[in-house]
Amino acid sequence: MRETFISSRPFDYGLTGRFTLSSQVMNAQTFLSISEEVRSAVNANRAVVALESTIISHGMPYPQNVETARSLETIIRDEGAVPATVGIIDGKICIGLDNAALERLGRDPDVIKVSRRDLPYALSSAQTGATTVAATMICAALAGIRIFATGGIGGVHRGGEDSLDISADLQELSQTNVAVVCAGVKSILDIGRTLEVLETLGVPVIGYGTDEFPAFYTRSSGFGVDYELGTPEAVAALIDTKWTLGLDGGILLANPVPEGDTMPDSEINTAIDTALSEAGSKGIQGKEVTPFLLGRIKDLTDGSSLQTNIALVENNARVAAQIAVARAERHS
Repeated sequence: MRETFISSRPFDYGLTGRFTLSSQVMNAQTFLSISEEVRSAVNANRAVVALESTIISHGMPYPQNVETARSLETIIRDEGAVPATVGIIDGKICIGLDNAALERLGRDPDVIKVSRRDLPYALSSAQTGATTVAATMICAALAGIRIFATGGIGGVHRGGEDSLDISADLQELSQTNVAVVCAGVKSILDIGRTLEVLETLGVPVIGYGTDEFPAFYTRSSGFGVDYELGTPEAVAALIDTKWTLGLDGGILLANPVPEGDTMPDSEINTAIDTALSEAGSKGIQGKEVTPFLLGRIKDLTDGSSLQTNIALVENNARVAAQIAVARAERHS
């Protein structure tokens, strides 16, 4: 079957039913290894949902990381979509990972964390790496995948007004045409400043069935969203409208953690404050901060934060699949 890939430019289904590939995107295909299942689904305009891999390598301990990765793929299939877990294996962008690759990412301590800046190094030096939200968006767009489910995106770190520690995820959302379903930004971050940056960058923040921005482990943060939508069809219509207008960039869909899986505010906030203090005293900086904090918060909450993390990302995968199916139906 002929491989068809779509650039990061908007789909043009409503006007001509055609799209064109830039030479840059065509050349990038040499770095891609796409599973037959994912390739066939993309070529047939069927529903596909991208999944990141830092949650496997840097977000959870083994074996829960691999078990969760497999659970997410099962949930997406049960909703009628095709899962496309993204990772870097020996210098190749692999989209649609098999069990051996998932195990490797989940067990190997030398797997590097790959964001936008790291992709050229990881590919040119044949590294094995786990993709962040930003890198997963880039790779998904290269493969023609427009819906992506994750746990929480990166953002402005606390104290970011002085350190300028701001995740590349925010810039990627401003320029890459992938809709990201998440449970908000990780609550270890400065949520208010993160939302201000997203507003400046022109990224629509949509609350899924809520008018309040969720705080990852909890359903509320005290901050609002730009718009509230309550069905996959409504979200799919907004996505298509944005890109048909030529308004490049992603959409952030904030999907709160299920009510039965939330953590008490006092418990999680105490754990976060303790973990942040420890990170500061140890001099932990840059890309090592988030994995350290998530690990310490898990320990400080006796594992309950990990269970909440698993529940929210599974919920995001389910909603993302429903949106992907709704979009596929719009273009059938």
